[in-house]
Amino acid sequence: MYIRHSEDIWKDYPELAAGVLYARGIRSSGVSVDMHTARFESVARARLAGNAEGEFPEIQAWRRAFSRMGLKPTQYRCAAEALLRRFRKEGALPKIHPLIDLCNAASLAFAIPIAVFGLQKVSGYLEVRHASGKETYATFAGEIEHPEEHEVIFADQEGRAHARRWTNRQSGYSAVRNETTSVLIVAEALHAGAPTDIKRLTDQLGEAIGTVWAVDPRSAVLDRLAPRFDF
Repeated sequence: MYIRHSEDIWKDYPELAAGVLYARGIRSSGVSVDMHTARFESVARARLAGNAEGEFPEIQAWRRAFSRMGLKPTQYRCAAEALLRRFRKEGALPKIHPLIDLCNAASLAFAIPIAVFGLQKVSGYLEVRHASGKETYATFAGEIEHPEEHEVIFADQEGRAHARRWTNRQSGYSAVRNETTSVLIVAEALHAGAPTDIKRLTDQLGEAIGTVWAVDPRSAVLDRLAPRFDF
């Protein structure tokens, strides 16, 4: 299996930096991520005390990207902005699954969208590319949608879209569940300094995953010269 961004994506968004982590041995019971999520959330809380999430350079870069994709940024927000917005208003995020909770907290701290895919539901590979309009996407409610032509999606070998509008919304089909054991985590950024921040995020998240689950995740930072990660 592998993940890659298409050449068209790198051509259109040369500023993109992507961090990926692959981990096996994930479980939902008998583990606690509280110490790590608290640390990440404290960073986010301090940033939000100074400025609203819409003023963060990381979020502004994604808003510009969404505008370039023909999407209204305040209607379709990247996942990090949606999380920060909820965290600012409610002071906390709901508990879902230890790994999701950890990745959501890291996303808050870095203001960078993070996707987490349960690999048992992914066929062959994942490619971030423009949709043909024929792909299928399953919502968390189980409804089937078809991404619009040229929309940026995460697609697998069977033409299943595991995320729509790039970093806006993941599919319920490959969401992490209690039975999930193998995962692929993808963090993407477009702002100035993105490669450095993506490396820091990947390192810190990998260290936390290794500590909590006693596993050794593999990771990489992708760019146009090294666009593919095999796992």
